[in-house]
Amino acid sequence: MAQPRKHAYTTAPEDPNPAAETTFAERARTMLSLSQVGVISTHSVHCKGFPFGSTMPYALDAIGRPLFLISAMAMHTKNLREDPRASLFVTDPSADRDPLGAGRLTLVGSAEPVPDEDLEEARALYLSRHENASYYVDFADFSFWRLNPTELYFVGGFGVMGWIQADDFQRAVADPLAESAAGILQHMNDDHAAAMLDIAYAEKEIVASEAKMTAVDRLGFHLRLKTPERVQSVRIGFPHEVRSSDECRQAIVAMVKQARSDKESKNEN
Repeated sequence: MAQPRKHAYTTAPEDPNPAAETTFAERARTMLSLSQVGVISTHSVHCKGFPFGSTMPYALDAIGRPLFLISAMAMHTKNLREDPRASLFVTDPSADRDPLGAGRLTLVGSAEPVPDEDLEEARALYLSRHENASYYVDFADFSFWRLNPTELYFVGGFGVMGWIQADDFQRAVADPLAESAAGILQHMNDDHAAAMLDIAYAEKEIVASEAKMTAVDRLGFHLRLKTPERVQSVRIGFPHEVRSSDECRQAIVAMVKQARSDKESKNEN
């Protein structure tokens, strides 16, 4: 289901060819699945009334709840035992290159020890993401906790932001291109700059001198285009939803062929 157009979305109302975008909930779930470490903020026991931030590795359970393996000696554990309210802040893995332009997410909720009946699953999920934790996972002072989301606040870049309800987040799944997206972007930017220029002209009627693919998902992709007037970002939709890197490649190849065919027809006329 596509996210309705709203404030600061890439596709403006006057866009000659509007493109569907994935929901904030899906983007949030995708970001959480790609990252492995965030910052947890708890209510300080030592400094009453102040938040306390800690680096926090995490895994996700089946409905997207972050799982933590924490020591009884850790300050954040002591804080959570006194007040379970907490937030987890996670950034897109590419945030080191453009921290304000990259996506980020704040998950707000209440933390609790993982119930006995869920411990085996939590242990397996956590160790699959953090293999080094196997050295201390069975220490007596370590235990598994999980954060139950109440709401989430998603920022997708400059001006793209909004609240996500917990129910919407739990129903969402990570984008099927999440694991392969980085490779797709590198391949397109290294080897197919001319193809992206042709697509930009065919889809958005923009004549650009440079094009860079900055994001891709099951419904489409973003291009950053350089024109004589400015640098702008546009959203371009696939002809149909894609579910794998191979389907993505086929869709882009078809789009390039169509764009070049249309261009030749215009030149002939």
